[in-house]
Amino acid sequence: MINGERRTAAPIRWAMVGGGRGSQIGYIHRSAALRDRTFDLVAGAFDLDPERGRNFGVELGLESRRCYSDYAAMFAAEALLPDGIQAVSIATPNNTHYPIAKAALAHGLHVVCEKPLCFTLAEAEELERLSIARRKIVGVTYGYAGHQLIEQARAMVAAGELGEIRIVNLQFAHGFHSDAVEETNPATRWRVTPAFAGPSYVLGDVGTHPLYISEVILPHLKVKRLLCARQSFVRSRAPLEDNAVTLMEYDNGAFGTVWSSAVNAGSMHGQKVRIVGSRASIEWWDERPNQLSFEVQGEPARIIERGMPYLHPAALADDRIGAGHPEGLFEAWANLYARFAIAMEATDQGDADRLAGLRYPDIRAGVEGVRWVEACVRSADRGGVWVDYA
Repeated sequence: MINGERRTAAPIRWAMVGGGRGSQIGYIHRSAALRDRTFDLVAGAFDLDPERGRNFGVELGLESRRCYSDYAAMFAAEALLPDGIQAVSIATPNNTHYPIAKAALAHGLHVVCEKPLCFTLAEAEELERLSIARRKIVGVTYGYAGHQLIEQARAMVAAGELGEIRIVNLQFAHGFHSDAVEETNPATRWRVTPAFAGPSYVLGDVGTHPLYISEVILPHLKVKRLLCARQSFVRSRAPLEDNAVTLMEYDNGAFGTVWSSAVNAGSMHGQKVRIVGSRASIEWWDERPNQLSFEVQGEPARIIERGMPYLHPAALADDRIGAGHPEGLFEAWANLYARFAIAMEATDQGDADRLAGLRYPDIRAGVEGVRWVEACVRSADRGGVWVDYA
């Protein structure tokens, strides 16, 4: 990766729904997708206001005729073009993810979708069935999982360096919404409105991020049951929570916790993943993503640095610049988009060997995220009781 060689035979012809002018997440999608020349942005439906969306698309360098008023018009028109789109990214509010993704798959397009994938487990499983039937991939943008040291942590666990896994301590607890900022910020307002956000706020918005990272690091662990308590400390947000604590029991006897919060006053981001084994522990903090803490019982604590030759080959494959230079969010997202492109090309070519071992947040990751949120809400709404996960 460090030399930037092309990883696909040709760029994937790509479009976006949403992510227009002023959208921070839209810019992240485009920066990540275009960085390695694995995608070529050729069309878009960027805004609810067609003229504003068209103007924005032209400013990005697109042809005016391929800047559409809505996703349905785009999918229909692009299907008739010899160089029509092959994939689409969905960067819109949560309530639109399911219908857009379903329509895209029905038109034979690969999909990259913001999380949560949709509102309900039934919807998520329907998208999974459609993805399989149409032989198209669905990627979910758990962007932090693209950081290099997540692969290192996975390799260390697989090699038994931590011993038997006992405790999984996860959190994503920032403080930027400790007041009712949605009163003046539309980007936050829809996130705390059930009609747009779905059955939860912070569980789906931030909690699923460290949950997915833990699934990458610990693929052999499965949640058996969980208990969740959630609160609306800014009361106008009820019934959606702005703070939640989830307890989880795993099938190997390990115990997990997830603290999901937008009211951790003073915290910038607060996403940490700590895995505790019988012999050693590792900890990763997304505000210092270039370091992984490795603590062996009875020995001095060590800091594993990104980019160093002692890393596992799977971690070094995600390297984009030499050791000592800090990598960040754009590099992590670019790693995921590169994997999405490889998966799309290999799927279209029926190349099972190339797909084997390729890890990215796929439709199953999206389904599991929705399953987890749904179980958390069910537990919390019953008064914080244990519920079976499967």
